[in-house]
Amino acid sequence: MELDYVRLREIKPAITAYLRESQILLKQSEVPDERAIHDIRVLMKKGRALLKLASPQLETGYYDRDIASMKDVGQLTRNWRETSVLRKLLKEFKKENPELFDRITDNLKLNDLLEKKEVTTDGLIELKNTGEQINTLLMKTGYRIRFQSMNTLNPQTLIKELDLAYRKVVHLYVSCRNNPKAASLHKLRKRTKDFLYQLYIFKPLNPSKIKSLEKKLENMTQNLGKYNDLTQIIELLEYNYKIETNPSAIDELVIKIRDSQDKYLTRVWPIAYQIFCPGQNLVNVLGFKLLVI
Repeated sequence: MELDYVRLREIKPAITAYLRESQILLKQSEVPDERAIHDIRVLMKKGRALLKLASPQLETGYYDRDIASMKDVGQLTRNWRETSVLRKLLKEFKKENPELFDRITDNLKLNDLLEKKEVTTDGLIELKNTGEQINTLLMKTGYRIRFQSMNTLNPQTLIKELDLAYRKVVHLYVSCRNNPKAASLHKLRKRTKDFLYQLYIFKPLNPSKIKSLEKKLENMTQNLGKYNDLTQIIELLEYNYKIETNPSAIDELVIKIRDSQDKYLTRVWPIAYQIFCPGQNLVNVLGFKLLVI
């Protein structure tokens, strides 16, 4: 006999696990490696997404401080992550276009991005201090979450918040499809990640359907992330196509970067259309079978 109800996953244990796992990753070495930094950043995004989902039912003071702390962790790890990722991307371009890079060896900004800088003693001390700061933020957030009551969250209110998150992505998708600016695409990626990470709580509603949806959304956000990384490279090069004195090799490099961005967007739009095309609703997208929660 089929049950006529389903229990959603609990938010508090999930957030607590994200914080605990982040602390474990942080303590694996004196300075976390690239993989650990990436995972910590993802865990903080997951935690913030779930807090947003529960926000109407939480005490404002606690919510604000917890969201701010997780955001601070993300900001503190941002430079660690971006430096290595952008350098790897540029090295891939260099490997694919050696002759082009031979023509722009005198570009100081490009060379600075390509160069892997040795960590000095002072730099190592700073990294360790940042790690301690991050650990303190994680500990304090975990302590506050521990005393935050989340046992009586209303499932219907949670679904309304998920629907709101879904509709935000729909709006951004339509906006970006008509005018794909880098800043708007970055917002689309962030809000899509919120929606993706919030789905975790609702997976018991339709496990197979939501698992499939999660894979599509992960694919979509990864390609948007690669697009955004390439945008940052162009910005760090301080490239301005309106300046007629740009070396031709730099113009060519940026065109190749734009070609790669186009490639990533062509992978985004079919998925976005399938999930976020106007006229659909959240229930149909998730394929709910059970109406009583």
